[in-house]
Amino acid sequence: MSQSAHFNLTARVLHWTMAVMILTMLFVGFGMVSTISLRPILVSLHRPLGIAILLLVIVRLWNRLRHPPPPLPADLPPIQVFAANASHWLLYGLMFAMPLIGWSMLSAGGYPVTMFKGFNLPPIAPHDPTVYAFLRGAHTWLAFLLLGTVLLHLSAALFHAWVRRDDVFPSMARGPAAMPPPVVSASDSNDENDDERVEPPRD
Repeated sequence: MSQSAHFNLTARVLHWTMAVMILTMLFVGFGMVSTISLRPILVSLHRPLGIAILLLVIVRLWNRLRHPPPPLPADLPPIQVFAANASHWLLYGLMFAMPLIGWSMLSAGGYPVTMFKGFNLPPIAPHDPTVYAFLRGAHTWLAFLLLGTVLLHLSAALFHAWVRRDDVFPSMARGPAAMPPPVVSASDSNDENDDERVEPPRD
């Protein structure tokens, strides 16, 4: 399967949509542990947002497998190539793991995972206070890891956009530019007219 110089439209829409959702999720998550008055509102937003991210990352991975991402610049140092690939797969892993661990944590604690009024997700872990405590700690530490990975990803994007000024950031920021119409020179036009000219019949 050939690689394009830009991410396809589906990948770009999912990337920027999920970027907003993940940043919102991180702020909501940290706000839940630092406020009491707004906690019920933040919790009601945190749970369905996490499940939405889980569903979208499945679509995003499916799209990535069908449409390979554009290649990195050939002159990029190997250590940066490794860091770019590793951070991308770490992000995918965290986007999968965080919602599933949160869902399992709530199940182990005996809490409902409410998507909207009257609809709860089924539990995916047995009710166990020990498991709940372990998963709660894991969820917290992975949230810090996700925040660090997002900041690293953002720093790398700005480095490519402002320092290297290569095609890495534009490949996700926009689609390929439209091909300009071919320019016909005066000589080419005259040649075409000569070809189209019909000579009169000779006696």
